[in-house]
Amino acid sequence: MRFGLFIPQGWRQDLTGIDAADHWSTMNGLVQHADTGGTFDSVWVYDHFHTVPEPTHEATHEAWSLMAAFAATTSRVKLGQMCTCMSYRNPAYLAKVATTVDIISAGRTQMGIGAGWYEHEWLAYGYGFPRAGERLGMLDEGVQIMRQMWTEGSATFSGKHYTVDGALNYPLPLQDGGPPLWIAGGGEKKTLKIAAKYAQYTNFDGTPETFAQKSTILADHCSAVGRDFAAITRSANYNVVIGETEKDVADRLAWIGEHYARTVPSKAAAALEQLRTGPLVGTPEQIVDRLQELEALGMDYAITYFAEAAYDRSGIELFEQTVASAFA
Repeated sequence: MRFGLFIPQGWRQDLTGIDAADHWSTMNGLVQHADTGGTFDSVWVYDHFHTVPEPTHEATHEAWSLMAAFAATTSRVKLGQMCTCMSYRNPAYLAKVATTVDIISAGRTQMGIGAGWYEHEWLAYGYGFPRAGERLGMLDEGVQIMRQMWTEGSATFSGKHYTVDGALNYPLPLQDGGPPLWIAGGGEKKTLKIAAKYAQYTNFDGTPETFAQKSTILADHCSAVGRDFAAITRSANYNVVIGETEKDVADRLAWIGEHYARTVPSKAAAALEQLRTGPLVGTPEQIVDRLQELEALGMDYAITYFAEAAYDRSGIELFEQTVASAFA
């Protein structure tokens, strides 16, 4: 099993109280920790503009700007976004951006891509908010355009949502065929079908029952389109709250609840409950057991989020020493 690490960028209230002048050093310090260590295969950010669980005036740094910056300051870890919203950028332009980041990073860029869901920021930025079927149609067409750009050096495409006419993309990405596609979402009729056609990686719900269900449906779609199901790595995202003892876990959860209450008091309890009930909340032994269960279901890649990472690395370090080492 491989592991990724989400870097705090503010979207989940995870830079609150840190001066803006110190945001970059905080983020890059964690990236350097991941890059120079051997635990994490990749680092990740979210592609969002407004905070959750509700929009606030707290920081939310832009994903692809961070990708370029991380590419220039690292040498080993892969660089991903979970996930880029197709409709936020023209797909030909996005392919060009990703190509440049791939070259800066010497071929370590990953393309997390999805249809998008955060209605508030869609409307605020003037994108409208098309129904789900239209957003998924844009995802399908956009992926086709990006693949053309990365493999042929140009794209010509006329679809329902996008039209490009000879869009050039030189130089080509360093990775043969372009950055690997991580298609995120568990929609059973459309998203998983798109993933079956194009994805090198998927990313959907990581609770055991749902993961197994989505995996079965993905396998059916692969069979229908003639794709080898085993060629797709299945990943999931996990909130990690770890402590050497159950009291340590409770203390960390209490800190997280107090932290959320500083900026989103009306949503703090719900945000904390979402964390508390996740699969990877517990002692190292408990988390190893749950990951082994998930591994048996075919979950090959866990992308981890530590709510306290910008303020306290002890949870990450404990995870590295006791959990990830069990899967080395």
